[in-house]
Amino acid sequence: MKTYDFVIIGGGIFGIYAALYLARKGQKVCLIEKEKELLKKASIVNQARLHSGYHYPRSVATARMSDDNKARFTADHKDFINFSFKKFYAIDRFGSFTDHLQFERFCDYIQIKCDRINKHPYFNFHRLEALYETTEYTFDPILIADYYRQQLLAEKNIDVRYFTKIKAVEALSNTWSINTQQVDNQDNQTILATQVLNATYSGSNAINHLFGQKPIQLMHEISEMAFVTSPQLQNIGLTVMDGQFGSIMPYGHSGLLSLSSVAYTHHKVSYEEMPTFDCQTKNKACTPDFTSICNACPAKPISNYRKMLSQIKHYFSDQVALRYLTSMFTIKSKLKANFIDDGRPTEISILNDQPRFYCIFAGKINSIYEIEKVVEF
Repeated sequence: MKTYDFVIIGGGIFGIYAALYLARKGQKVCLIEKEKELLKKASIVNQARLHSGYHYPRSVATARMSDDNKARFTADHKDFINFSFKKFYAIDRFGSFTDHLQFERFCDYIQIKCDRINKHPYFNFHRLEALYETTEYTFDPILIADYYRQQLLAEKNIDVRYFTKIKAVEALSNTWSINTQQVDNQDNQTILATQVLNATYSGSNAINHLFGQKPIQLMHEISEMAFVTSPQLQNIGLTVMDGQFGSIMPYGHSGLLSLSSVAYTHHKVSYEEMPTFDCQTKNKACTPDFTSICNACPAKPISNYRKMLSQIKHYFSDQVALRYLTSMFTIKSKLKANFIDDGRPTEISILNDQPRFYCIFAGKINSIYEIEKVVEF
């Protein structure tokens, strides 16, 4: 049996960063991913927003964490970040949870740029209560995914096991005994680890259960990210706050615009401990404790892109043309406790001490560094 200092479960951006951080500190690491490839789910199916805090006027804690980590993330990943567009935030005249005065006070409180704009040829000021030019960038998820795959290949202290599931776990004094199985050939192998880090995001409770740990109070959504093009908006992004509104912005360096809607992006909701959806009855390979990649699923929802386009067009003038290209789907999870304030904190908990078991539930990509504050070796 192979023995490791750390086993990290989950090959998304948080699991990969944790593996690289620990390996570079001299720890021997095994990274276990249940898919055939790394970084194929929520790590790339998102709006690629490098959060500066604007998005969370009802969660100052999330806003501050986003801004605190932004400078470091930007410096470390500058080749994959789109700095060359203007980002606007706006308040809808109808139904917003935050009015323009509250938004201005919030930005002033956490000290982020918020310049009121009263005229612009591309925006519909009949629908907008207020428009602000801000400072916010996007990262390129595809390029970052390729970068981290190459980093893993170059790191000798990391073993990566793809298409692998955990069948059984036993605590042996100060060591975890973990029985793994290759999904394709059913081969079993047992490995030992002094410490385990659960970084599976929507799969957090399935792994917690295997290790005999308490569940996190989560809700899950099957979410759609639409991708469009626009000659007028190539270098412009807009996020309409705060409620059932939407956002459109450059998707890194791809030339595409990602389009998201609070009302139409999320197709199905599960309040179970593990992501449980009716479409799993059509795709037997996708189960609550072993979900599939939604993009390749024959039972994925019918796209809401027409509704998303119709909604976002309310905020632009007739000069702006939008053309739909495609959509990506994934399961996104969030803490039930943040349903009201829409916060997305990153929480890293030590759920078991001897042997050590961590669970990281991550909000935004800026906060990949939070693991450094908690993990011990």
